[in-house]
Amino acid sequence: MAFEAGVKTVSGYLAVPPSGSGPGVLVLHAWWGLNEFFVGLCDRLAQAGFVALAPDLYGGPTASTIEEAEKLRDTHGADEEVVQTRILQALDALRQSPVVVGDKVGLMGFSLGSAWALHISTVRPADVAAAVLFYGVGGGDFTTTHAAYLGHFAENDSWEPLDQVEALEANLRAAGREVNFYVYPGVGHWFFEKDRPDAYDATSAELAWSRTVSFLQDALVHPPIV
Repeated sequence: MAFEAGVKTVSGYLAVPPSGSGPGVLVLHAWWGLNEFFVGLCDRLAQAGFVALAPDLYGGPTASTIEEAEKLRDTHGADEEVVQTRILQALDALRQSPVVVGDKVGLMGFSLGSAWALHISTVRPADVAAAVLFYGVGGGDFTTTHAAYLGHFAENDSWEPLDQVEALEANLRAAGREVNFYVYPGVGHWFFEKDRPDAYDATSAELAWSRTVSFLQDALVHPPIV
């Protein structure tokens, strides 16, 4: 599906709440591409009252195995300028949508998408009120951002070791950002994704979901007065 963003078009999936409007959340998929899980996640966010847009960062293809995902990332996601342009076009489309309430939106990133969420929060600080990170880290200068950050990380994660998580948390706190990071015991990378039966953990996923909805409601529906 394509969405207008000025003179540009954005490929992705948009879900709107039953009420017809709500705060905006940009969903940045993992390296699998924009698969059915992330489409369903947008629908789930819409049921919770948010307008959710997931841009297709790869332009169509998806992967089901790690080997396929690595090839997909190297083939379609290696050009960071192209990927960033797609994300920013989607961010503009979401903010300009007549069904989106509020001037700022939230970001929700998964693994590779989390690194992009962190980066975009620094590139567009005036547009981003909140960022939710699922088992993905990244660097950057966060001193100019205005976002609050929520992180969900796995205790047993060879892809994102806890020392990297702790370093990111320290970096965000040093920049004066609001940070709430959670480590889920006994789980690994992709524990939130139901279509990854080798990693999915229902109990941890439901807890992460409830924390995410509350966080986004606080940041986007009832933002603090500053």
